[in-house]
Amino acid sequence: MPHPTAPLQSLLRLLLALIVLNALLAFGNLWPSAWPRPEARLSVDLFAGLLVLVLWARWRGAVSARVTGIVAALASLWVLLHYIDVTIPALLGRPVNAWWDGRHLWQLARMGGEFAAGWQIAAVLLATCAGLALLFMLVRACVRALGAAAATPRWQAPLAALGCAVLLTHGAASVAHHDLQRMFAPPVGTMVAAQASLLSRALSRSAGERELGPGPAFDRNVAALGGADVFVLFAEAYGAITLDRPELAAALAERRRLLQQALDAGGRQVVSARVTSPTFGGASWLAHAALLSGIDTQDPDDYALLLTTQRPTLVSHFAQHGYRTIGWMPGLQRPWPEGAFYGFDRLADADNTGYAGLPFGYWRIPDQVSIALLQQQELNRADDDTGDAGLRTVSLHGVDPSTPRAPRFIVFPTLTTHAPFRPVPPYLADPQRLLAADAFSDEDVSRALTAPVSWTDPTPAYIDAMHYQFDWLTRWLREEAPRNMLLIVIGDHQPVGGVTGPNASWDVPVHVIGTDEALLARLEVAGFRRGLQPDVTAIGPMHGLTQTLIDAFAGDLSRRSALMP
Repeated sequence: MPHPTAPLQSLLRLLLALIVLNALLAFGNLWPSAWPRPEARLSVDLFAGLLVLVLWARWRGAVSARVTGIVAALASLWVLLHYIDVTIPALLGRPVNAWWDGRHLWQLARMGGEFAAGWQIAAVLLATCAGLALLFMLVRACVRALGAAAATPRWQAPLAALGCAVLLTHGAASVAHHDLQRMFAPPVGTMVAAQASLLSRALSRSAGERELGPGPAFDRNVAALGGADVFVLFAEAYGAITLDRPELAAALAERRRLLQQALDAGGRQVVSARVTSPTFGGASWLAHAALLSGIDTQDPDDYALLLTTQRPTLVSHFAQHGYRTIGWMPGLQRPWPEGAFYGFDRLADADNTGYAGLPFGYWRIPDQVSIALLQQQELNRADDDTGDAGLRTVSLHGVDPSTPRAPRFIVFPTLTTHAPFRPVPPYLADPQRLLAADAFSDEDVSRALTAPVSWTDPTPAYIDAMHYQFDWLTRWLREEAPRNMLLIVIGDHQPVGGVTGPNASWDVPVHVIGTDEALLARLEVAGFRRGLQPDVTAIGPMHGLTQTLIDAFAGDLSRRSALMP
């Protein structure tokens, strides 16, 4: 005869198992850290699994140890996927695309390894393995309790009714978009289905299956530029959050003032706007392609398809009008055959920019040195009679007018402000010292590499890196940049979610700096504002800016671009 307390003990074990498993499948993120945060929500996955377990037990009469182990393994995997589903978007500020992001995991691991000793990496791996083992044992104990209850006839009907009630309530709330949705954690099954769909599309789509949408009309001239150099500077992780988040705006206010002061002293004007980037927190190449091609690249599959076409770009547009086109990309550390799509006259990667100094972490080359090398090799040099560049060095502050050169179209994505925003090299005031092999000492590198790094509280490092970016850009514009250059400074994307916080926009600032009053006035017609402070509303997507620039360079904005309302 059963002991009188046995049913009560079984009920308590069942309730404890449900509470523990629900907690493991319904937690949220304690932003800006990577730690979970307990939340009073219900896990749809848990109650769906409970219903399946009851049906299995009713069919087979029991839940075997083998089935318990399989279910425990799947449930543990589900807990890990739930952690990814709530944590990674909180830190990056965007949803995960397992197919495309997974291809860069190794590079992310390499970058993270720059800031950790071997024993620290080993300790993390050991702790991770131990944590996974403990998770499995806990989940298996809970599944064993659920399996025992599901196999007990008197519990089958109540458990099935509970599972059905939760699922029906969630379904009804989802269809009606009711506030009851807040009671439920995001189902892991939905995330898995979405990732499976992305994987299927990535593996099955070919260039012939779907054509890209229409792009800009590259049928204008560039006469309004008068032969001036055009420089597109993609400022890494320079997002609208630097304007919208009060503490960030205050931390950068003095740097913006000094930059404006340098522009005024040099007789330069600036107009600013916001555009919406196709990416958030990473995948900078999507932003580069969006602006250069005028094609919406928010879907990485569209980016991959774009590279298989012969679509015109700003690069080919300027080359057609006599410009020497330069991709100054010190962040490239491995072959990039896809770069052939753009057709730069010169594509300078990390190995052929001419940097001879000590490497600063994963990205190796400080931005301040990159701009100095670019100045020396392309902006301060004349072309020879055959049109090749880089054979005659001329004045420090510009090309000698007696030896004219082809105008330059330059694309330079910066690096130092890349997450985790460390190391930040020391700023050097002497431009000549930047080009020396001993510009930085071992102590400089060591000090930069040992600065605290945090993926969960990256804002202080982000501010330091942005200070550095403003400092070198201000000095370069004040002392070295060609007088008539048109400079387009545009953020590639917002920084990671650890800086922006949840639900941030995908907007980035764009500043157009030059001396041609008429050209800047045409951009004002398109929604730009005078000064470094853009309007609070984005004027459109980044790829729509391309047509606006094409028309402005030709001398008018008679053809309203995709940016215009």
